[in-house]
Amino acid sequence: MNYDIEEYRVEIENRIRNMMWTVSGDYSLKVKPDVEAFAKNKYLALYDAIKQGAFARYFDADALGMYLLKKRYYGAEEAPLMSIAQLCADAASYPRIAAERPGVRQVREKAFEAMLEHEYHRMNQSFMGRVKISFIRDFLNGKGRDEKRIQDVKDVLYELEQAADTMEIIQRIDWIYNQFIDKSFVRKHGDLAHVLAAELEEIVRDGWQDFLDEDTYESVMEQFLENVNRQVTSLEELQEETEKQRGNGRKIVVLDEKAIARMHSYMELNFGRSYLNEAQQERLTRRLCTGAHADCSLYYTDGILENPVLVNAQYVNAKKQADRNRLLWHNSKSVVKRNIDVMMASLKRALTLQSEADVIRAQFGRVVPNRLWRVGRTESGKLFDREIRQNNAEYVVDVLIDASGSQRDRQSQVALQAYIISRALSNVNIPHRVTGFCTFWDYTVMQRYREYDAPAKDDEKVFSYTTSANNRDGLAIRAAADSLAQREEENKILIILSDGRPNDVIVNRPNSRNPAIYCGEYAVQDTALEVRRLRNAGLYVLGVFAGKEKDLAAEKKIFGKDFAYIRDIRNFSAIVSRYLQKLLEEQV
Repeated sequence: MNYDIEEYRVEIENRIRNMMWTVSGDYSLKVKPDVEAFAKNKYLALYDAIKQGAFARYFDADALGMYLLKKRYYGAEEAPLMSIAQLCADAASYPRIAAERPGVRQVREKAFEAMLEHEYHRMNQSFMGRVKISFIRDFLNGKGRDEKRIQDVKDVLYELEQAADTMEIIQRIDWIYNQFIDKSFVRKHGDLAHVLAAELEEIVRDGWQDFLDEDTYESVMEQFLENVNRQVTSLEELQEETEKQRGNGRKIVVLDEKAIARMHSYMELNFGRSYLNEAQQERLTRRLCTGAHADCSLYYTDGILENPVLVNAQYVNAKKQADRNRLLWHNSKSVVKRNIDVMMASLKRALTLQSEADVIRAQFGRVVPNRLWRVGRTESGKLFDREIRQNNAEYVVDVLIDASGSQRDRQSQVALQAYIISRALSNVNIPHRVTGFCTFWDYTVMQRYREYDAPAKDDEKVFSYTTSANNRDGLAIRAAADSLAQREEENKILIILSDGRPNDVIVNRPNSRNPAIYCGEYAVQDTALEVRRLRNAGLYVLGVFAGKEKDLAAEKKIFGKDFAYIRDIRNFSAIVSRYLQKLLEEQV
């Protein structure tokens, strides 16, 4: 070990820690000094420490952090939300601490100058970044007027110099986000009161809190809040992270060794027992979890309702969702039957064309009497007709459905559409499988609703569809295609319903390697590579996108030409029907 470097790190850590403790007046405040940030620019690191200490002293950092988590849970974009929170926290806390400690002004000035010098180009690429530039310039050069939208935000920021409490800061953050970032947020997700009323158990869509005991849950929640609070009082850190995760809300969960040791039992308790034994799953994991998915695992199950360990809270919740799915089916039976009939009719027409024979002239076959006069008179010896039947009328279909938390608001509609597709395929005797996928910790869960050659009554098992956790699309597609490729049918078709945002939580495991960060451009490229690999191997792959319009570019990059965008999940079965009909007709 280089003791000079280690001593330097300790010295810097102590300096930052003492700065925060002195400013906050709370020597129990948990501090994680950022030595790397200090090495890049000491004033940025010191001002971040001052802000964190000041905000903890004058306001309730945990209350703000909890609001931000809840706002993100309801769909707010992390990058602009955190940028707004940073500016609001700074505007509210700086006047108070500067009045007590005049030297803070110089540190802030140096930090702001460094931001303009090193981060100007990056900040200038977003609306909130441009607000931040203007806010910084106001401090350095004196307040001036700006374009209306930017000035409107700054006016709210300056009002916070007199903020009475944390709730006033939260209200301003929420107003700025709803007014300038997403004007449809309140209509789609509810107002501030609705956001704040979210139950603690629901604030993180991933669902991992359902699997932890009380002590572990509280520990992980505490770490989430610490991460959020550090981001709120940082000028630079969020900018670096959002380049990698823009719009993906990357979350890091730290688990202790005790939780890791119990992971497999958690999987059984919350996703049901696997239909494979541990040795079979391990072999598949070793073979398929490579490259970007090294250190991941696969878990194959028929679901908690099919094979539960016991009747626990997770079982009860899954049963309630299944009942809701079936209720929608019951209330829509006439529409569902009509959609099944339409899809079935189009598939039958295409399959009938497949079975029709082409008649060609040949040297052998069925003799055609009116051609016999040619014998000895012409060179053509094709006196026969021969039937050529299509030899590639065998099809198998795999329907892979994103079952991550991002589909939560439309679970019943997704289940209903999957049922329509499955029943129509059953009625025309095309073997098919329906699978849902999500990722919990480092396990990608493949929940089988229907196997390829199962009887038609198994179509209804898709009503056990429920959502949770994240989605590692590349690995799920690879796992689904692995068994599809082993089928004997000549034409293999994989249909994938997703929201176009591969995004997997990162599990930091003690004394172990960890799966690579899987979000943003990295995850999109990996999933696109997997799709291209399957097409090169002769599989047909259709991507059906049911996400937000802003993610269209990512979905197009993943699926290329065989891609469909549906604004309404109720169009899923119709899109699949048209694709299959077109594919069958092309084989004629």
